[in-house]
Amino acid sequence: MKQRVPGSLGLIGGVVVAALILLWVGADGYRQTLVTTTATYALVALGMYVPYLMAGSLSMAYGAYAGIGGYAVGLLSTRTGLPLVLAWIAGPVVAAAVAVLLGLATRRLSGFFLAAVTLLFGMAFTALLVDAEGLSGGSGGLGSLRKLNFLGWEPSHYQVVIGSVVVVCAIAFLLDRLRMSPWGVVVRTMRDAPRAVEAAGVRVPVMNLVALAIGAAIAAVGGGLFTYSAGSVTPDTFTLNLVFLAIFMPLIGGSATPWGAVLGAVIAVELTLNFPVIETSGTLILALGVLVILLLAPQGVIGYAARLARLVGGRRG
Repeated sequence: MKQRVPGSLGLIGGVVVAALILLWVGADGYRQTLVTTTATYALVALGMYVPYLMAGSLSMAYGAYAGIGGYAVGLLSTRTGLPLVLAWIAGPVVAAAVAVLLGLATRRLSGFFLAAVTLLFGMAFTALLVDAEGLSGGSGGLGSLRKLNFLGWEPSHYQVVIGSVVVVCAIAFLLDRLRMSPWGVVVRTMRDAPRAVEAAGVRVPVMNLVALAIGAAIAAVGGGLFTYSAGSVTPDTFTLNLVFLAIFMPLIGGSATPWGAVLGAVIAVELTLNFPVIETSGTLILALGVLVILLLAPQGVIGYAARLARLVGGRRG
C-alpha cells in the first residue's frame, strides 16, 4: 500500500476549490481583481502563519514586507531594464533580511511590546516611502509598470490570476509540509515550551529569526503579485487594515493548517469587497463572524467541518 504524501489531502482540496474559483472568474475583470486581492491577502496571512501561529511571535510589520515586495516590482520596472521576474527574487530576499534585522533589534520583546514596536516600524516604513520621493515616487508612488516578458510572451491578466492562485496553493502546501516536518514540530514546541527546546540544544532565537524571514519573504511575494496586477504601487497600497485582517484570517479558516489562512482570505474578501448587501458594514460583520467562530468553533471553519465529518462518519459506522 502506497504511503500518502503528508499534506496531500489539503492540496487536493485547495486545488479543487481553486479550479472552481477560476471557472467562476472567467473573463470578468472585476472578479479577476477580486481573486488577485484574495491571493494577496492569503499570501500575507500565510506569511504571518509561520512566526505567529507556529512560533508564537506576533509581528505587525507585514504591511512593510508586502510593500518591499511591491516596490521591488515597481523599481525594477521603472528604474531598470532588468527582467521583471527578478523582482520576485529581490523583494523576498530584501524583506527577509529586514525581518531578521528587526527580529534582532526586538529579540527581547514579546506580546504587546513586540506588536507595538513592529507596528511603529510599519508606520515608519510608510513615512519613509512618502519622504523618499526621488526613489519611491513619494505619495504618488510608482505607476505605468511594464509587463512581464518571457521570450516575447506576455501573460494576459487572466493568466496572471491563474499564476497567483497557483502560487498561493504551492506555498500553502509547502507550509503544510513544513508544519509537519521535524523543523515544524520543534518550532511549534518552542512556542509552548521554549525552555524545554533550549534544554534540548536548539537555539530558540535563531529559530525565531528563521520563522520571521520565511514569513516576510512570503508576504513580499504577495505584495509583488498585487503590484504587478494593479500596475502601480503607493505608500498606502498595503495598509494596517491588511495586517489586522491577516491576523484573523487563519482564525476564521482554521489555525491548525495553513489552508485555513487561505480560506480565511476568501471569506474576508467576500464579506468586505464582494457582498453588495453588506458592502458598507462588511468589516463589522467579519469581526462579528470572528467572534462567533472563536466561541463556537475555536478551530475555525476547517476544524468545524472536520469535526462534522467525523460525527457523520461515526454515525454511519
